[in-house]
Amino acid sequence: MSSGHGRVLGMSYLVASVAGVVFFVLSVALLGYWPKRVLDEQTRAMGPEYVLELTPSERRGRAVYSREGCAYCHTQQIRYLASDRARFGAPTLAWETRLDYPHLWGTRRIGPDLSREGGTRSDDWHYTHLFSPRAVVPQSVMPAYERLFDDAPDRPRQQARDLVAYLNTLGRARELAGPEGEARAEAGCQCPDDELANMAFGGELNAHPARTRRTHDTPPLLPAGDLARGRQLFAAHCATCHGPTGGGDGPGATGLLPAPMNLAEHQYAPARVADVLWNGVAGTAMPAWRDHSPDDRAALVSAVLALESTRLEPSLPDNLMELGQRAFRANCVQCHGERGDGSGSAAAELPIAPTSFVRQRPTLSAALRALRGGIPGTPMAPWTTRLSDAELVAAAQYVRTLYGAPGAESR
Repeated sequence: MSSGHGRVLGMSYLVASVAGVVFFVLSVALLGYWPKRVLDEQTRAMGPEYVLELTPSERRGRAVYSREGCAYCHTQQIRYLASDRARFGAPTLAWETRLDYPHLWGTRRIGPDLSREGGTRSDDWHYTHLFSPRAVVPQSVMPAYERLFDDAPDRPRQQARDLVAYLNTLGRARELAGPEGEARAEAGCQCPDDELANMAFGGELNAHPARTRRTHDTPPLLPAGDLARGRQLFAAHCATCHGPTGGGDGPGATGLLPAPMNLAEHQYAPARVADVLWNGVAGTAMPAWRDHSPDDRAALVSAVLALESTRLEPSLPDNLMELGQRAFRANCVQCHGERGDGSGSAAAELPIAPTSFVRQRPTLSAALRALRGGIPGTPMAPWTTRLSDAELVAAAQYVRTLYGAPGAESR
């Protein structure tokens, strides 16, 4: 090879090497440094001055989440897509994860996104789901984490407690920022004409269809639904906790407190069932089912109403009914209200709304059991120290007479 050809070849190598280095530097700058700088600027401009840091338990839970590979199947980033916004809520802003290193955003959704998981499910639901996922979600492909428990879902080890504590932090920062934080973020965005960026504002922060609500904004109930379809849906989604016959004895019931309702022991107004399906029962593991169509919810209402175990109940003489009324007014109206519709003066302060006997009638035995033993996991305490046996029986029978009062379907 001539010296001229060697110089050309050497120069080609040199140019290729320089080009490779320049390309690498540009790649790092354009794909690494520049996006980081943009995100840092967005975080400073849009985020609140202070963000609540993780507690030691929550940090340990984050380590468990990372160690167990949860990010392989769950994302922690709501994207700027209509489908994401409809299912999960407002898209994730950069500042929400500014204390999250390394990031656990994930790339696959074998399971649902967890960006707004905090406050969406109760702790006992999470423990049951971790211990035996298919006990509460029949079609789940999530592996069981029994090693985080002492042989039962209601006996979590510290690692399970830490993991659930961490899950409860997801979405907390933005929720705590409140309306003021949203206003600051929107002002800091400086993007009035950017349609994509503005998707992060103005919508519902957490649109999870299972998140419970205390409100009664239930859509109008459709006429009687398809009972056969309702029974199929009940078997697929409800029997895991409530049992195949509604007795509250499903495989997922073991670790839940309060225990799932024994649906066969109550007579329900259709509006009551529709309300629970739309809003869930706040303070319990009973989720909302807003992701079901109106027809399917109507079918489920029919299926639940059909579970009632009809039985003859004894009637009480007038003097005992008066005794029951006096006992109720002296001891129960603070929570259950004067009319027994759950609108007592203390009702709003309770973690679980008091029962409305106007829309829900228990059997006599169920009412007596609640009065004598309370309902574990709820504010309902035993009344054996305050009421005599005669008063307990009379009060249990009295509350049953409140069912179906005028306006029951609308409350």
